[in-house]
Amino acid sequence: MTQHLADALPAPTGTLPGWWREAVIYQVYPRSFADSNGDGMGDLEGIRTRLPYLKELGVDAVWLSPFYASPQADAGYDVADYRAIDPMFGTLHDADAVIREAHDLGLRIIVDLVPNHCSDQHEWFKQALREGPGTPLRERFHFRPGRGAGGAEPPNDWESIFGGPAWTRVADGEWYLHLFAPEQPDFNWEHPAVQDEFRSILRFWLDLGADGFRIDVAHGLVKAPGLPDLGRDEQLKLLGNQVLPFFDQDGVHEIYRSWRTVLDEYAGDRIGVAEAWTPSADRTALYLRPDELHQAFNFHYLNTGWDAEALRGAIDDSLDSMRPVGAPTTWVLSNHDVVRHRTRFGSLERARAAALLMLALPGSAYVYQGEELGLPEVVDLPDEVRQDPSFFKANGQDGLRDGCRVPIPWSGDRAPYGFGDGGSWLPQPAEWAGLSVEAQTGDPASTLELYRAALRIRREQADLGAGDHVEWLPAPAGVLAFRRGRFVCTVNTTGEPVAYAAPGASEVLLSSCAPDVAGTASGVLPGVLPGVLPADSAVWWRG
Repeated sequence: MTQHLADALPAPTGTLPGWWREAVIYQVYPRSFADSNGDGMGDLEGIRTRLPYLKELGVDAVWLSPFYASPQADAGYDVADYRAIDPMFGTLHDADAVIREAHDLGLRIIVDLVPNHCSDQHEWFKQALREGPGTPLRERFHFRPGRGAGGAEPPNDWESIFGGPAWTRVADGEWYLHLFAPEQPDFNWEHPAVQDEFRSILRFWLDLGADGFRIDVAHGLVKAPGLPDLGRDEQLKLLGNQVLPFFDQDGVHEIYRSWRTVLDEYAGDRIGVAEAWTPSADRTALYLRPDELHQAFNFHYLNTGWDAEALRGAIDDSLDSMRPVGAPTTWVLSNHDVVRHRTRFGSLERARAAALLMLALPGSAYVYQGEELGLPEVVDLPDEVRQDPSFFKANGQDGLRDGCRVPIPWSGDRAPYGFGDGGSWLPQPAEWAGLSVEAQTGDPASTLELYRAALRIRREQADLGAGDHVEWLPAPAGVLAFRRGRFVCTVNTTGEPVAYAAPGASEVLLSSCAPDVAGTASGVLPGVLPGVLPADSAVWWRG
């Protein structure tokens, strides 16, 4: 075994193995987290210097979005070299320093891996273009002759997630498949060289001390035999609703079984996390069988609106689906690809309540950078500053992903709010001065202190964290109430106060709408009538 440059953290002593079963994992989008050199772009050294903040926040692990060498056609999800760091983010030494310091602080590091596609500047693809049709390197991708007169039409009717056809024609007349941007050619995972290469890449980062991998487009690696037509347009609308010939094919599971073997070679409970858009929670669970991956993102929950009945259904479906395979359910409200949940739900009050609900549920939770500050989506970015490739394509994703990627505010009363000394790659709103880490620290009414308190209580309460069920309590329409041991959570999703006293709830631990309420008697919140849940609020109780 190669000597590890930075050993992964050992499993906690005195506990069952499987730290990921209850971990709170914080997503860092590197270009928007912290800039150490004043070029307006976040970097690895910036991340390293801010790790103590994440430790104080109370998270268990940090997921780093891609920092690999890349032309940045899709913000680093177009990888030219999986073993090198893009100069805008630093060096391999900087990556090693981040992992080492995180481990010194008791934090784990999860690396973002992009196996479905690479960059068109990857050496394999550049050589495949040079060598021409029928050559070995082309077999590592999906090159095909076109249809119609002179092969002028794409080989099938598949559409790119970013809009337009999923095929681009090269100078010699062949077409290559790219489910995303033309600069992101899809690998052919039927080819043994592709499989061998990625097992080697896994070992490279595991040897460097990475504690696991978030697997981008985990559902996309295997395509249906023959690459059949789908037979309709607006294919993006089918994503997550039905099995498609290019997504969620059963062949992906053999790949993840081989990866699990690699992960299990290493000490310290290294994990794999699937970004898998599937038609159902049951299909997602297939990625988490005992010999495959450890976690999968819960897009079903992420896409659920602020509605008690819908939320309860999503919670039950998620727990019921994971239980048979023995995997933890994950919960997530925001990430780098979706509108921030404060904006989706329509108010900061709902966002705060949703955070307490998420952190009370059994399993693992994901926090996207800035949500602990209550940041809204930036919806008025000028067209000239946008960089999301889907913004420039018709009929693709809505192109609004830049709005959730604006660099976060740390301090000061004007942009770039402590992000760095040289501005920020996307402009920050003037109203963010009051949302900075500095402005919120020590303010018991702030969203930051709410998250800090919630994460502290989550660690202290034995009934929180890992688990696979909740006990639902009788509650009025629009209200969720459940028990986990002696812990009780109530959530009012209505826009009005609701008279309700949760059975067995005797003492307030935390409320999304009132600071400094720990120890308050059941049903009594400051400024609220006894036995009344405020509008759009969540309360944690001890029974």
